[in-house]
Amino acid sequence: MKCPNCKRKDLGKLSANQYYCWNCFVELTVIDGVCSLYQVEEDGSLSSLDDLFEEEEMKIEAEG
Repeated sequence: MKCPNCKRKDLGKLSANQYYCWNCFVELTVIDGVCSLYQVEEDGSLSSLDDLFEEEEMKIEAEG
């Protein structure tokens, strides 16, 4: 799986459907093959980045 933001594979798993990109420092939530991206703010809150991407860019394909 690649980060939709930076296109790299530097992802760490936070939980069953949550990941963190160590390259661009965003958090990803994957539900039914569709990803949502969040910027982690200084206070620990999350700000959605979904409006910056097209729907097709947010689809995650599992890599074998």
